Amino acid sequence: MLDKKYATALLLLTDAQHMATENHWQKQLFLSTNNIGLTYYFMLDYGEALRNFLNAYNIAMTEKDATLEMTVLNNIAILYSKEKNFDKATEYFQKAYKIAKDKNDQIRIGNYASNLGIVNNEMHQLGKARVYLKEAFPYLRNDPQRLLGAQLTYAQNQFLEENTSEAGQLATRLLKIARDSSYKDEQIALYTLLAAIRLKENNLEQALFYAGEVLNRNPNLEEKIEIYQTLSDIHFKNHSYALALANKDSVLRFRDSINTIKNGQQFENSKLKFELLNSRHDLSLNEAKLFSQRRVLYLIIAFIVVIISFFIWLMRAKGMIAERSRKIITLEFENEKSQKLLLEEQLKEKETAALLEQERLKNEIEIRNRKLSAKALFLSGRNELIDEIMTALSKVPDISRDSILLKHISELKSYVRTDSEWEDFSTHFQEVNQGFLNALRQNHPNLTSNDVRFLSYIYMNLNAKEIAALLNITPEGCRKRKERITKKMQLPENSSLFEYLSGL
Repeated sequence: MLDKKYATALLLLTDAQHMATENHWQKQLFLSTNNIGLTYYFMLDYGEALRNFLNAYNIAMTEKDATLEMTVLNNIAILYSKEKNFDKATEYFQKAYKIAKDKNDQIRIGNYASNLGIVNNEMHQLGKARVYLKEAFPYLRNDPQRLLGAQLTYAQNQFLEENTSEAGQLATRLLKIARDSSYKDEQIALYTLLAAIRLKENNLEQALFYAGEVLNRNPNLEEKIEIYQTLSDIHFKNHSYALALANKDSVLRFRDSINTIKNGQQFENSKLKFELLNSRHDLSLNEAKLFSQRRVLYLIIAFIVVIISFFIWLMRAKGMIAERSRKIITLEFENEKSQKLLLEEQLKEKETAALLEQERLKNEIEIRNRKLSAKALFLSGRNELIDEIMTALSKVPDISRDSILLKHISELKSYVRTDSEWEDFSTHFQEVNQGFLNALRQNHPNLTSNDVRFLSYIYMNLNAKEIAALLNITPEGCRKRKERITKKMQLPENSSLFEYLSGL
């Protein structure tokens, strides 16, 4: 667009617009539509430019984007200004200016205020123009070129207000800045203004000089019309009527050139629109063909998806069957495991019960053994007591002559009934310790009943003195008997007889 390759620009922008519409990219749709309007504006097709600007404005309003709205409002206002419809231009500049104020967008406030100054100058509302221009200056201080443009508009305002001297001084100062900064468009505008100022001051020589400077800078047709009108006025004031008429003819010629260019441009625009429509038609045909191809592709994809889905379902079904079989096997295994655990629990309970019963029997045996031990100890103590009494009585002198005393001694001796009491004791002992006696007789068949009796007392953990009392022998005799029986049983030397018997 900036390189004036408008056909290429419009094709690209139309493609962008189409893509943005398809993808619902509203910001890109606005940008493409707005730039299409600008392209038509540069092509002098103001009607088509306005149509695109209005479409862009509707998009900005729908999106409620203040920045987009300001941008397109400013473009619409400039378009109306070019058409000399200053009331409409003012209306749209005002809208953009108000939005910039609400958004506190300082650059845009300065720019739109400057534009309002230009429009009010055109409408010869010079007081309003100055208010807007003075407001614009501080906002544009960081944008030298736009600030220079606003100051140029202020200089034009002073010239229209017939403050010629002030306008000339300001324009001269601004011209130096424009030359130093190489601002070509601003230089042309300032030389044109200075030429008009010098004409107003009757300084015709300088007016001619400034007009010549404008022509040297290759102005556009509109700028040429203005400068040739000034030249015509200069020569007329200088009584050079032939030159004045010649410059007037140039003005007419350039106006015709503008009309010719506009008409030619409109023809080119129409040709370009036809090409765009043709391109869109081709695009529609391609899209229809692509849509048909897509349908075939979608059908193929759908068929493939169905087949894949069937295989997936089949694999899942097989997997489900395998999973079900695995669950059944697992369940059977778990049941078997549970039954095994139940059997183990029952076995453990039986073992526990057996151990408890064994422990109960053992405790019962121990209780009975304690009772037998107590009885044996009682017998031992009684026999020991009787023995002591008999020993004491035997020491009494002349005991043999006392018949009554002898009778009592005989009665005491009758209480030492070791054999009969042993039989009683043995019966109870066998009931309680049958396993011990059987093991003892089986391992040592050469033992006599007296040996078994002696060993039973040792098994009951009675000491030598207690056993001696029960057997009515001396403790020394008890120890000798123990040694004899140990040898008879062929037990190792220094072995504990009680520990051996306890282990049977």
